[in-house]
Amino acid sequence: MCGSLNTSESQTLLDELRALPLLAVLRPVHPLEAVSRIALLSAAGIRHVEIAWSPWDRWSHDCLELAQRFPAIRFGAASVRTIQALEAAHQAGFSFAFSPVLDPFLLSCAQQLGITLVPGVFSPTEVNQAVELGCAAVKLFPAKALGPGYWGSLAGALAPLPFCVAAGGLEVADLSGWLQGGADALALGSTLFEPISEAGDCPRLDPRLAGWVAAYTSAPSHQRLH
Repeated sequence: MCGSLNTSESQTLLDELRALPLLAVLRPVHPLEAVSRIALLSAAGIRHVEIAWSPWDRWSHDCLELAQRFPAIRFGAASVRTIQALEAAHQAGFSFAFSPVLDPFLLSCAQQLGITLVPGVFSPTEVNQAVELGCAAVKLFPAKALGPGYWGSLAGALAPLPFCVAAGGLEVADLSGWLQGGADALALGSTLFEPISEAGDCPRLDPRLAGWVAAYTSAPSHQRLH
């Protein structure tokens, strides 16, 4: 996978996402503010959580603490577009990061740091460029604007396609449709939780999430959607 010296680590990430093709993306102002939401995700069986990078000076420190509090969760960075963000992800001990853009220089820097960086793609040209750069996985973004059949429609001209993580505006109800359409995994953000109506309300997961995770993980591998 592009952006990583540790190919075994990259392959492990893809294998884990094949076993449960869902990542949660959280955007707290300060990482430790996400503790209650991560606890809910962990209890529901989610094992991959992205924390959106911010320039706050304790971002890496707090992310390290999150990893200590939730050892069953594999954490990564989201919204990585700069060297500063990539270095912060490295300092946080993250082994992977996602970017909304395809930046060859950023991919090269990630490789030097030993981080698996999954770049964002939208067009067939960007998909092809990512493959030429050695990327085994890409982030299709913003996926909602393209529809669940888009990724599969590229196969005729661009096969073999890289591992695809669809992201951007998707909901729990979209999981099955996008996997059936050819995506390999999905990244969901605020839609994983029910809207909070009043200040001070405790976050609650979309009630469909735990059921979907349980059904997916309990199904025989040959009956899964991809």
